[in-house]
Amino acid sequence: MAALRRKFGEDYQVVNTNRATTFAAPVKKKRQRFVDKNGRCNVQHGNLGGESSRYLSDLFTTLVDLKWRWNLLIFTLTYTIAWLFMASMWWTIAYIRGDIHHGHDPSYTPCVANVYNFPSAFLFFIETEATIGYGYRYITEKCPEGIILFLFQSLMGSIVDAFLIGCMFIKMSQPKKRAETLMFSQDAVISQRDGKLCLMFRVGNLRNSHMVSAQIRCKLIKSRQTPEGEFLPLDQCELDVGFGTGADQLFLVSPLTICHEINPKSPFFDLSQRSLMNEQFEIVVILEGIVETTGMTCQARTSYTEDEVLWGHRFLPVMSLEEGFFRVDYSQFHSTFEVPTPPYSVKEHEEKNALPSPLSTPTHTLNESHGARRDRVFSVDCINTSEDRRGGAGGRLPSKLQRMSSSGKDDLQRKVLRLSSQHSEKACSTGDLPLKLQRLSSSQGPEMANRLELKALKVGFEPMTQSTGDLYEPSLTPTLSPAPVPVYSPLLSAGRRPEDNLPAKLRRMNADR
Repeated sequence: MAALRRKFGEDYQVVNTNRATTFAAPVKKKRQRFVDKNGRCNVQHGNLGGESSRYLSDLFTTLVDLKWRWNLLIFTLTYTIAWLFMASMWWTIAYIRGDIHHGHDPSYTPCVANVYNFPSAFLFFIETEATIGYGYRYITEKCPEGIILFLFQSLMGSIVDAFLIGCMFIKMSQPKKRAETLMFSQDAVISQRDGKLCLMFRVGNLRNSHMVSAQIRCKLIKSRQTPEGEFLPLDQCELDVGFGTGADQLFLVSPLTICHEINPKSPFFDLSQRSLMNEQFEIVVILEGIVETTGMTCQARTSYTEDEVLWGHRFLPVMSLEEGFFRVDYSQFHSTFEVPTPPYSVKEHEEKNALPSPLSTPTHTLNESHGARRDRVFSVDCINTSEDRRGGAGGRLPSKLQRMSSSGKDDLQRKVLRLSSQHSEKACSTGDLPLKLQRLSSSQGPEMANRLELKALKVGFEPMTQSTGDLYEPSLTPTLSPAPVPVYSPLLSAGRRPEDNLPAKLRRMNADR
């Protein structure tokens, strides 16, 4: 048994050592809390050495910080010792003057009348200190030392009363008891709110009196090691609960849910549902405010360990609308219910969104392909005009080439018309032509209308059109491949008539008409 524990540690429990060596799941020890649920800090100061004398320099605060049993003991002992000491002083004066031996002599004038022994001296002191004054025991004028002691007794009695009664009053009026009527939820939850992963817990006020200027803060207590190798036990880190937006200033009339957004600045940025099981941390919540009835500052504290943080939960609502008022059901104050929550951390979620999708295609490749294929739009009559110009010089070509050129011209016209009917995006009519060309096309009939049918192809994303007036007269070369047709814009030929931009054949036709 001892060997197994030395090998596997104290966290493992042996189930059966006689048969197969099987071990149960590791039992997680109850970890030591830095702050209890009631707000008490589990910190003890030891080995102070000579620094203990500092407590006596602030004796009043030391007495107030003591527990009630020690305060009551000190209160009782202080008055008892003071009374006994002052009673012994009065008895000593009576003994030195001989009043004890002449107590019943009517002709003798004592320092204090009717003081014969220590009990009578004690009763005289109590009557004087409490200002009862029964009238049976009193100081005479023939005792100056008794008068001085009486003055000292009055001063010391006032000091002791002010110190002890003031200490007890501050002890009773401490706002720590007011903090017991401020509630915190037993567990904290992690779920989504407004599309963001948040750490949330709930606070409430059981009294009708308000907490003035209530403010809440959160500290993350977690041990860590710096990049330089320094180990920081119980390192404190601030958790943002709305300091920049003012959400940490609370109007604590009804239970409120405090929210910490988990973002790249949060220490829980890489916390997931699986890593939460292996983490060790403690969240300390501090609620401060001014008690409305006394004007004293009150502070309430609690803490949440990693076992008390529920992933994928949300608090049940506790507010309901009644007739004329709102009702808070504190029976559901600590209740939660499960909600759908992503199990991965915010860091993993952002890294997943940053990766490019395999289904998306880059748009610049499509733009390049469209840019590489720059098509121009030609009209059919432009082709015919060019061929007619070639026909004027066709006598200079062999007959075989002329037949090939005439047959190729018909095929090219059919292909252009077929492409224009399939891919055209914008229809061009004779309204785009100059006025004389429109009259010419209307006079020629359907044959000329077919020749003026335009073809519009896309160049990138913008369609381009050209009319017959936008083309130069092509230069003929005795080659089998058609020569490229240069593009001429009428906007560049400023100061010229539109008829000057037409080919020679069209100009002759206009002149004949």
